Amino acid sequence: MEFIGITGGVGAGKSRILQYIEENYNAKVLLADEVAHGLMKPGEDCYEKIVKAFPGEDIFTGEGTFLGEKLAEVIFSDREKRERLNGIVHPAVKENILDIYQKEKEKGKFSYFILEAALLIEEGYDKICDRLWYIDTSREIRRQRLKKNRGYSDEKIDSIFESQLPEDTYRKYAALVIDNNGTLEETIYQVKQAFAR
Repeated sequence: MEFIGITGGVGAGKSRILQYIEENYNAKVLLADEVAHGLMKPGEDCYEKIVKAFPGEDIFTGEGTFLGEKLAEVIFSDREKRERLNGIVHPAVKENILDIYQKEKEKGKFSYFILEAALLIEEGYDKICDRLWYIDTSREIRRQRLKKNRGYSDEKIDSIFESQLPEDTYRKYAALVIDNNGTLEETIYQVKQAFAR
């Protein structure tokens, strides 16, 4: 089972590429964000650590779960807080992902294990993945998508962009760069070519 890591800036269009892969290839697709959200629920590994690390922050609902938007606001506006949260969540996410990968490998059901994560490079997944793919989409297109699909303000988008690695760093680590600035058909053609290699 080949382990492929897929990364790209927020709003790069990774979701539709992953959907295509899941529907057309014998692939187990895993999103690091979904793993992280699961580990941040009350009673789970990271929950208490986050509660203790962020005292007095208005990031919880009445039921004690995290308010995703509020938490994102806090971490994208403050580098120290972002690093504090990442230091709690990312090691647990990585351990969980590697456990899922090992179990899937033992089952032998899938030909590919596809991991989508924003911090693939920062968290050292490039050393674990067989291949790393970078989804390259211009900041202008990403900004339009984030405004239209998520309702983000320019200020929020700028803070997210600033928190991510520069594009040339992604390119340096990637075995493959998929240009997602054109049509869906053009992007899918590149994905097909990548799987044919």
